[in-house]
Amino acid sequence: MSESPLRTGTAVPLRRDDVDTDQLAPARFVPYFRPDGFTNILLADWRSDPDFVLNQPQYQGASVLVAGRDFGTGSSRESAVWALQSAGFRVVVASRFGDIFRGNATTRGLWTVEVGHDVVERLWAEVEADPWVPVTVDLSALRLTCGAVESPVRIDAPLLRRLLEPGDRIAETLAHLAEIEAYEAGEAVR
Repeated sequence: MSESPLRTGTAVPLRRDDVDTDQLAPARFVPYFRPDGFTNILLADWRSDPDFVLNQPQYQGASVLVAGRDFGTGSSRESAVWALQSAGFRVVVASRFGDIFRGNATTRGLWTVEVGHDVVERLWAEVEADPWVPVTVDLSALRLTCGAVESPVRIDAPLLRRLLEPGDRIAETLAHLAEIEAYEAGEAVR
């Protein structure tokens, strides 16, 4: 079953670069956290600041997170993705992602779309000026729109396919079983 190629929601402007997986889901919570766990671990070390963007009432209920460069770098902590999803995020927009994080996000159905950093800056300004402006990501057209901002998005073809046609990787591999068996038969002869 294919998923809709379109997601629309309000956004949170996370004006930070280099947000790693330990900041997204601090290690002290990981042994106790499950995919259906609690949301209060997301960026927990920053949430004690009442001025932190996720604490602002105008951004409550947002489903799009707009971050800076190098989002989700660090360890392969799946709980970073779970924490984002538990907090209601369905899309993360950034100018660069950690490879392992992006793979984990794709497996769980969290969209990670890349745009130029100049576009991130414009998105932050647009969302801060109007927190209720919708952000739309269209994976079929590889486009993002938000108020006056319109931009192409980058996402690797295999990741795009996995987002639009969810399934598990074992099933994807088994779809090529005849090719795998032919290759192995050829190798056995050598």
